[in-house]
Parts: sequence; structure tokens; C-alpha cells
Amino acid sequence: MLIKQCQGYELEKEKSNTSEDFFNRSEITFEENGKEKTLHVLYVRFFDEMMEEYTPYKANPVFKAGAREVDFKDIVALVCLLKNPEFRHRKRVYINSKHEFASYFDNVDYTKLPVIFEELEASKSYSIRSPLEFIVQPQ
Repeated sequence: MLIKQCQGYELEKEKSNTSEDFFNRSEITFEENGKEKTLHVLYVRFFDEMMEEYTPYKANPVFKAGAREVDFKDIVALVCLLKNPEFRHRKRVYINSKHEFASYFDNVDYTKLPVIFEELEASKSYSIRSPLEFIVQPQ
């Protein structure tokens, strides 16, 4: 799988009676078997405020890759895809449960995430042989 882009953003209200401003969207664009796909992960923005409960990160930006400051919302779709490779076959995932959201961040090797973003900044892509490379294996 070839990662091409990871980004996240806060949704804004389009109409006064909608609730978009309570959500973030994280996107990952990747290529697999010659086909480019994008996974959109929509989740409750409040989960960003609790990131230190289930990650080693305390605040945004969570790390810097080259000149880019990487925010938590930029890594969410990447982490979800690494933890659940079946998401390769989906276009959208909606997460509104704190327990489910936190489960995607269990056992992630956080030292390897900056490497992905540094390579994306340098050469616009990063090749992943196996998602297991990014999961801490039990000893």
C-alpha cells in the first residue's frame, strides 16, 4: 500500500440547524493494486481534547515533519487504517464512541508515525509493506 496524503480538518456549520461544528474529518489517500482510494474518518471533535488519555501526545501539533506541523486530526485516519486494514475497502468510517475511538490507538508504535509524515513531505508518498510494522507486538 502506498500512502499519498494524510490530512485532517475541523468541519464548519453550513447551515444553522446542523451539527458539523462538533466533528472532525481525517482523510488518508492511498494507492493499492494501482487504484487510488481515500478513506474519510468522521469523529467527534471532543476526542481530540482527550488525546493524552489514549496516546502519548499532550497537545497539537503532535509532532513536526520537515516544515509541516502535524496535528492529531491528521493522523487519525492513518491510525485507523493501520489498526483495521479492512478499512481499505471502505470510503467512510464514522466513530462516535470514545471506547471505539480509543481502541484504534492501542499498541500503536508512535515512534514510527513521524517517519511516515517526513517521507510524505520529502517524496510525496510512503510505502507500507505491512500494517503490523506499526503495531507494538506483545513480548
